[in-house]
Amino acid sequence: MKSADLLILGAAQVVTLDGGGEAACRGADEMNAVHAIADGAIAIRRGKVVDVGSTNEMLHRWHALQRIHCRGRTVLPGFVDAHTHPVFARGREDEFAMRCRGADYEAILAAGGGIHASARATRAARQGDLTRLVRERFDSMLRHGTVAVEAKSGYGLSTRSELASLRAIRSAAARHPITAVRTFLGAHVVPEEYSGRRRAYVDLIVNEMLPRVASGRLAKFCDVFVEQGAFTVREGGRILRAAHALGLRGKVHADQFRDGGGARLAARMRAVSVEHVDATDAAGMRALARARVVPVLLPSASLFTGLTHVPNARALIEAGCAVALATDFNPGTSPTENLQLVASLGCSLLKMTPEEVIVAITRNAAAACGLEDSHGRIAIGRPAHLVIIDAPSYVHIPYRMGTNLVHQVLVSGRVVVEDGRLKD
Repeated sequence: MKSADLLILGAAQVVTLDGGGEAACRGADEMNAVHAIADGAIAIRRGKVVDVGSTNEMLHRWHALQRIHCRGRTVLPGFVDAHTHPVFARGREDEFAMRCRGADYEAILAAGGGIHASARATRAARQGDLTRLVRERFDSMLRHGTVAVEAKSGYGLSTRSELASLRAIRSAAARHPITAVRTFLGAHVVPEEYSGRRRAYVDLIVNEMLPRVASGRLAKFCDVFVEQGAFTVREGGRILRAAHALGLRGKVHADQFRDGGGARLAARMRAVSVEHVDATDAAGMRALARARVVPVLLPSASLFTGLTHVPNARALIEAGCAVALATDFNPGTSPTENLQLVASLGCSLLKMTPEEVIVAITRNAAAACGLEDSHGRIAIGRPAHLVIIDAPSYVHIPYRMGTNLVHQVLVSGRVVVEDGRLKD
């Protein structure tokens, strides 16, 4: 028998998501090919998976001093949240209450709300306070089974505050089990002080913000919001080309409210992912599939803002896209850290299958974050980033709507959440 550091035994299912050769699962056939080992077990040594199989097989091949007895629970790859905005100084619950009383977006803006309200508060916050807030939000994500997150700036909208936001993410993640991939989103909206001077703000992003972000190695990705009221296709293209020249990979917020060409821009620019795509037409979907851009769908934002649009997940999948799901965690339009809830909405609102949503919050989400080599699958030689849920099947994740089923979370083979609580 061989020695392992840890054996995970007696799982009702071990869901490996390790089929196929590509980083992401594309189209309906691949996204529905979820492999679950009944009465499954995993051997872990030095933080990595060294074997996967049935409990009986593993007990004959391995011994370890430390064991986790799942007792009928389900083991999956740790969840990956491929689109979040965790750096903000205060919530916007006042706007939520206004919407509940009938106020529209224009009325909220007139009252000083919206993204600009978040920008004012974030600019005024101290660096240490921003770091603490991001760390607390990472804690909540981890308790819900998320082991990796794409974390955007975008509520600073000035060079100083955007850099401070990215540093807050870096500092919060430095001593945290979560892997945080940083994305620069200075092109979120045009800030108030640049009203009527759009070109000057784009110049600031290209000539000052991006070089500072790149020289400080503060981000892996550059995102741009291409939408009416945000940035045009031409402006977005200019920003993404400048980012690419500095070594940052591209992402695009696109077509959230109308098809403005953002998805086609993402395809032309070979962006890693395109976010929202609620209103993208069939030609845009085909372009994304050909360019192998991962659409990251955000149904919790659609639900929270009143379901004016929902992404056409079925059409995207049938077009051959590798669809991912994410929370869009932010203070204004999706204040949730719970990817399990998003998986449920993927089934109920977007008409995805349970298998498709599990792939969408693990393997495909990892590809959208550039983490396909380390996250999203359970396979020999890969880090043991795992979530153990208190249910006998992965189907319970979308079925038990809004329930946090997490029993344990492991990062590199170390238990970091036990009985739903963070371990010291």
